[in-house]
Amino acid sequence: MQRNTGDTESITVEYGFLDSKGDDVNQLKNNWQNYAEAVVRALIEYLNLTYVPVEGGNYYTVKSGDSLWSIAKKYNVSVSDLKSANGLTSSLLSIGDVLKIPTVIEDEPKENVYVVKKGDSLYKIAQNYDTTVSEIMKLNNLTSTALSIGQILEIPVKNVSNNTYTVKSGDSLYKIAQNNNTTVNELKSLNNLTSNLLSIGQVLKIPTTTSNNTYIVKKGDSLYKIAQNNNTTVDELIRINNLGTTLLSIGQVLKLK
Repeated sequence: MQRNTGDTESITVEYGFLDSKGDDVNQLKNNWQNYAEAVVRALIEYLNLTYVPVEGGNYYTVKSGDSLWSIAKKYNVSVSDLKSANGLTSSLLSIGDVLKIPTVIEDEPKENVYVVKKGDSLYKIAQNYDTTVSEIMKLNNLTSTALSIGQILEIPVKNVSNNTYTVKSGDSLYKIAQNNNTTVNELKSLNNLTSNLLSIGQVLKIPTTTSNNTYIVKKGDSLYKIAQNNNTTVDELIRINNLGTTLLSIGQVLKLK
């Protein structure tokens, strides 16, 4: 392959064979960047030079004490994705190894997943999602109740009825209470909440609509408007609710008849 090269050192790099009946073609097609990087790194090491990863590239140089698990956690990727991106067949690393970090594509938060936060426990999470510890453990193949911050749990999907609501981005207890004709206090009481903090994907029980002879005041309401919509009068509303003024508060419960 190499002829008349003179006083130069020639090196032949064999990546694979395009006419191979094995997996050479797919390997070359899917991993050509990794192969090219590996050759550059090998040549530099052969020449006893210091290899420096591409500036600004998604690469990491292994340091003392590193492991695939710690590197994967640092870059928020999985160990399997890290091994796949670098063509690794084992978890063994050497100081100075340069690893390519796979790009993470962030999806929209799913309604049936939960990211573990500081202070969480399986019991607490199960309570918030109206499920049980055993159901969460079974769905996530957990053998222990121990959790780690940042761990992603799949939450058992319930048949959502009309009296439940799944928290979405931008929601607040006040907003949910308004939209469901209830109050913040009623939501907190029904869901055993001790604070107003919510998590995306959290399932809240919604108080069953009160009887037809009551009404919960919403933003923009007035006694006149409520009276019109409920076939009564302002005077009647004032009388049966013992009101000393026509001013109303959002969330206030009025008797209608």
